[in-house]
Amino acid sequence: MKKGNDYFEMMITSAQLCVEIAKELVISFNEFDPYEVKNTLSKLHEIEHRADNVKHDMMERLVKEFLPPIEREDLISLGGELDNVTDCIEDVFRKVYMYNVIVLRGDIESHTRHIVLMTEKLAQLMKEFKNYKKSEKIKDMIIEINRLESEGDKLYEESTRRLFTENAAATDTMIWSDIYRRFEHCYDACEHAADVVEIVVMKNS
Repeated sequence: MKKGNDYFEMMITSAQLCVEIAKELVISFNEFDPYEVKNTLSKLHEIEHRADNVKHDMMERLVKEFLPPIEREDLISLGGELDNVTDCIEDVFRKVYMYNVIVLRGDIESHTRHIVLMTEKLAQLMKEFKNYKKSEKIKDMIIEINRLESEGDKLYEESTRRLFTENAAATDTMIWSDIYRRFEHCYDACEHAADVVEIVVMKNS
C-alpha cells in the first residue's frame, strides 16, 4: 500500500460524513421553514458532494495501487455503499423540496433520530474495521446495525399505516408514502455497508 493511501481512514472519513449529513437532516427538520427549503437542500448537498469526493479520491488511488490491504472489489463495494448512505439521506429532503412540502408530519423526528443513531453506529464500525483481524467487537457491532435496521423497518411500517388510517388527502398520502420510503432506504443503506464489512471479515478470517 503506497504511503498516503490509507483506505481505512478514507472509509472512516466517509462514515463521519454520513453522521454529519444525518445530523444536518435533523436540524433541517427541527428548524423547518418551507421558504428556506432550497437553501437547506444546498447545505445537505454540500456534505453529499464532499462524500462523493472522498469516494472518487479512493477510486483514483485504487487504480494505481499495486497491492491494496483488502481485495480491490471489496474496497470499491464498501466505498460505494458508504457514499450511498449520504445520497439516501440527502434524497429524503430532496423529496420535501420536490413535493413543495409546507407542513411536516409529527413522526418525522423519530425517523431522523434513528438515522443519526444508525450512522453513528456505522462510523464506530468503520473505526473498528481498521483492526478487523484482531477485533473482538466487530461482529456484535454488525449485529447491532442489523437490529437497528429492523427497528427502522418497523418505524416505516407504522408511519405508513398511520398515513393510510388517518384518511389523509390522496396527494398527501402519495407524497408522504414516498418520503417515508426514502427514510427506509437510509436504514437499508446503513445495513448494506455493514454487510460488506461482514463479508470482508469472513473472507479474511
